[in-house]
This record gives sequence, C-alpha cells and structure tokens, in this order.
Amino acid sequence: MTISYMLGQSLVLTLLGIGVVFAFIIVMIACLTLVHRIVHSLKLDAEAEEVPVASVPAAASAGTAHIAAIAAAVRAKQG
Repeated sequence: MTISYMLGQSLVLTLLGIGVVFAFIIVMIACLTLVHRIVHSLKLDAEAEEVPVASVPAAASAGTAHIAAIAAAVRAKQG
C-alpha cells in the first residue's frame, strides 16, 4: 500500500460519505415538504381556539409584569 493509494481510498470514502449525507438531507427535505402539504390540505394546521385566561390580581409582582409583556409581544408577533 502506497501513500497515493491510501490517499485515493480516503478521497473515495470521503466523497461517498458526503454523498450519503447529502442524499439523506434531500430525502428528509422531501418528506417534510410532503408532510407539510398533507397537513395543509387536510386543514390540520389551523390554530385552536384560545381559552380565556384568568385575570391576574392587582398586587402582582414586577416579574409578572415582565411575563405579561413577553406574552403580549408573542401574541402580537403571532397574529
């Protein structure tokens, strides 16, 4: 076994590994796209109705105010 033979084998093995990973990624993207289309066509991606949240007492701590601000920002971002 010469160095050039070993380097050639390592190059073949490297390219084979990259090819397998690339093929797997392509198959995974195709499967996810298919699932997305199925879910969208069956209308399973509709958001559930929101349940009313109990009101917070007036004597809430400052931490609760931060949580409420974060929740309002997330709600504004979503819709």
